[in-house]
Formats: sequence, structure tokens, C-alpha cells
Amino acid sequence: MSVRNLLLLSNSTIHGSGYLEWAAQHIQDFLKSKEVKKVLFVPYALRTMDNYTETARKKFTSWGFELDGIHTSVDPVAAVNNAEAIFIGGGNTFQLLKGLYDNKLIEPIRKRVLQDGVPYIGSSAGTNVSTVSINTTNDMPIVFPPSFDALALVPFNINPHYIDANPGSTHMGETREERINQYHEIPGTPPVLGLREGALLKVTGDLALLMGLHPARLFRPGKQPEEFPVATDFSFLLK
Repeated sequence: MSVRNLLLLSNSTIHGSGYLEWAAQHIQDFLKSKEVKKVLFVPYALRTMDNYTETARKKFTSWGFELDGIHTSVDPVAAVNNAEAIFIGGGNTFQLLKGLYDNKLIEPIRKRVLQDGVPYIGSSAGTNVSTVSINTTNDMPIVFPPSFDALALVPFNINPHYIDANPGSTHMGETREERINQYHEIPGTPPVLGLREGALLKVTGDLALLMGLHPARLFRPGKQPEEFPVATDFSFLLK
């Protein structure tokens, strides 16, 4: 049985609220259930890492948790190996994944999460890198990681910030659904879970539960996309 503990958020901020406010109770309950006191924050998705870390620190401190930015550590691998919990924030997914590779953190994070059961929180880009690959990110490739292969904490992909097509729009470019379907034209690609803003997936061992404010849309190769309501058990995606 898997020991993983993941909280995968589509996004950190929704319209009309502040940073992580919509998911505050989910995050606090998640960390307190594992008796976490200090969180290791990975801010590689943005270039302004000091400011980004301070934003996260203020929020987590207000909830009663300490938070340190991994970018200030002289040994990032040691920081991961000693972490009580890991939070990887959003920004540019390509930049984030490159930072993980550059600092040789892919395997250490995988080991800590999948073998040691260290709690992992991802938001947006941090959720992208928790999956099989970053092929279904919405971001621009502003830098080039050595591979699109990601942490593979779950055996499928997620599309954070999933947006439904607007039938009244005159925009002629591909919809998000069309782009995911194009991805699935490539043989061997995994399912993709479209997480709308304000949705999250909580993974505990071999159980995956949709939580938050909105339903999710699931894409599987050779099948029509399907809608699933909040509280859906997505454990079948882990098999």
C-alpha cells in the first residue's frame, strides 16, 4: 500500500480572495493531521524567490506553521531529506521543473514522498510537476528543462486552471479540451484530470478524492471527456 500524502491544488488564488485563502482549511487540516510544524517551500517557479517565499511564509505563519525557502539552503537535497512537509508553489512550470533538475531534487523528493510518506502540497505549477510529465501545462517554455518528465507522484497528468470553452466566444484558437485531445493523439499518454480553479485532489495512499469548489473533467485516450462532481473518488486513476 502506498504511503503518499498529497494535496494538489489547481491554483493558489481565486477571484475575490487572497493567497491560498480558498484552500486554507484544507491545507491546515492536511498538515495538522500529520503533525507538521515546519514546511519546506520550493519557490523555483518564480524568479523573485525571496519575495515569493515571504508571501508564503506570512500565510503559513498565520496558520501556526514555520516555513523555510529551499533556495536559501546551501544543500537543497539535505533540505528535502530533512523536511517535515514539502510545498511547491505555482508560477512557470518549465522554470520550476528546470530548477528541480538543476538542484538534483527529482529523485530525493520522489523518495521522501513515495517511500517516507512526507506530505506534499502542490499549487498550479507545483501540481503539474507532481504528475507524470509537464506536457499538459498551460505555461510558455521560457526555459528548457532537460526533460518534461516530472516527479510522477501520481500515474496521470493534471491540467490546472482548466477552462471550459465559451460557446459565445469568437476566439478561433484551440480550446483547452482540444489541446488535451491533441496530447492524447500521442500513443501511450496517460489520463489528464482537468482541475478548475478552486478544485483540489487529495491523495492518501491509494485513495484520491476530489475536493474544493468545482467539479473536474477527466480525459482518457480514446474516450469522450467526462464530468465528475466534488467528492468523486478518483482512486481508479492510481491503478
